[in-house]
Amino acid sequence: MRVVGGEAKGRPLRAPRHAGLRPTSDRVKEAIFDLLEARDLVAGSEVLDLFAGSGALGIEALSRGAASCTFVDSDPRALEAIEQNLAAVGFAGRSGISLVRSDAAVWLAASRREAGLALVDPPYRFSGWGGLLASLRAGHAVLEHAAGTEPELAGTGYETIRRYRYGGTLVTLVAQHPTDKDAP
Repeated sequence: MRVVGGEAKGRPLRAPRHAGLRPTSDRVKEAIFDLLEARDLVAGSEVLDLFAGSGALGIEALSRGAASCTFVDSDPRALEAIEQNLAAVGFAGRSGISLVRSDAAVWLAASRREAGLALVDPPYRFSGWGGLLASLRAGHAVLEHAAGTEPELAGTGYETIRRYRYGGTLVTLVAQHPTDKDAP
């Protein structure tokens, strides 16, 4: 596993060892960020990396010019791996980077944090999409999930923009519905 683009391109990343962790492959990560950059959604963005694991998605966003990233994971081993990975790519101590040890859905509901982009990669068995997305306050979000398991968007304020399949992985790009105040 490595950073596939930007300032830290080619630098290796490590993943914590524990059951249920499924790091995003470099191929899928590259495809996700090519899509995001084509839509100008990364550079200068405030990013949330939810269910961060190794932090690979958030680090990729920082490498490609994101202004900030908040990494959220409930496992202390994941946060330790993120700290090590940030140091390995030279991002340790950079302003705008924060690590939060919490369940992502609980943290979102309590923090009310807003972001331009959320990178959401829960365990494939995750079934709390509705509540998580209803609490999410991000202009766009990338949802990574198992093929055949569609995140429920009804009532969340999000709509599907694009969906891509990479083997057993499905990546869905969603955007907030425009609100009445934004309508012409």
